[in-house]
Amino acid sequence: MFEFKLPDLGEGIHEGELIKWHVSQGQSVKEDDPLCDMETDKALVTIPSPRAGTIAGLTGSPGDIIRVGEVFVVIEEEAGSAQKPKESRESSPSPEPAPKQPPESPEKPETPSEKKRAVAAPAVRRVAREMGIDINRVTGTGPGGRVTREDLKAFEPGKTREPETSDGSQDQEERSPRGVTTDPGVGIPFLEIQPLPDYENSGPVEREPIRSLRRKTAVKTTTSSLLIPHVAHMDEIEVTELESIRQTCNRDRAKEEKITLMAFVIRGVSALLKEFPEFNASLDPHKMEIIYKKFYHIGFAADTPRGLMVPVIRQADQKSVATLAREIRALAQKGKEGSISPEELSKGTFSVTNVGAVGGTHVFPIINYPESAILGLGRVRKIPMVKDEEIRPGLSLPVTLSFDHRLADGVRAALFIGRLKAMLEDPKTFMTEI
Repeated sequence: MFEFKLPDLGEGIHEGELIKWHVSQGQSVKEDDPLCDMETDKALVTIPSPRAGTIAGLTGSPGDIIRVGEVFVVIEEEAGSAQKPKESRESSPSPEPAPKQPPESPEKPETPSEKKRAVAAPAVRRVAREMGIDINRVTGTGPGGRVTREDLKAFEPGKTREPETSDGSQDQEERSPRGVTTDPGVGIPFLEIQPLPDYENSGPVEREPIRSLRRKTAVKTTTSSLLIPHVAHMDEIEVTELESIRQTCNRDRAKEEKITLMAFVIRGVSALLKEFPEFNASLDPHKMEIIYKKFYHIGFAADTPRGLMVPVIRQADQKSVATLAREIRALAQKGKEGSISPEELSKGTFSVTNVGAVGGTHVFPIINYPESAILGLGRVRKIPMVKDEEIRPGLSLPVTLSFDHRLADGVRAALFIGRLKAMLEDPKTFMTEI
């Protein structure tokens, strides 16, 4: 039997949501046949079979969360098939696991202080975390000692506190909700999540699981809000002349080649980040260091049928406005089609979000952790403006820079926006400086 563990799905991805099985128990598969579709916070991926054989066990149902390194498929290999090096086998959460062989010649006997990992399905582990139960303390009554939902319900309430390890700290994996990563050593004092009221007693309600990209967005924005002290600096930029130049440039361009205001903003931002490196940085709380990135990968928020995505334009400082416009359009389209790759959604150093297309004035965006700043754009409006002691109509672009106050002070944010304002309000200066 070959126990297939969920492989590494890309940088920073620790789990995936099971969307669809392409196989069933007892089905024969060939090497590289699709096993299932798995959705991460980056993209939808199809997991291929690493071996040829017969499906002997499947773990999880659509909607379940599977962690990288967890066994989720058991394959009975074909007789005579080439054997690849066996992966180390841990107790695994498969519905109908193959009989386990006792460990061969353990290096040392297990002591009472050593914690044994329970055998349970991912969904059961999730319920245990939600109930505040250390699943490793629960005696399983299912096949092969598996922990079931009934075992969790029957567990003594007085023992629902998490156990401590030998060094006095709680086991990180078991105390953290699945998908929510708490940085070890970075505690959040006074944080207590109270249970919600029983709304069903007050009237009809509808419940919907938080899944897929919405779940990842919830986790990331919560992490950012809790770990980063946000500060926002707001201003308005006159883009009357810039908009006139943009429309002139687009007059003879095909639709797919038209230049957008976002392209001008990203080009200006990528140039200014060299002058303001604190906004292109990350703080490492473990080493107490600031990481200044000397590359400029700019992400932009894109609304897709799956939810919010942040495609990333590589080396934005080295590209023309026209090239940036083409990449923005192409990446946004990939996001809508669901064909965007994890690589195209990763390694951003600064983000820009534009809500102007749907309305509103200023926006206070949440920083895309672990970045240190994000620029929010509002709706361009025609308003009365005073220039040379005269009132005349002009186009105003509201902007907000949200930044990490651990890395920068308000004066630096004001200077950054002031420089961006000067560039966009005088396109000649803009073209000269970039």
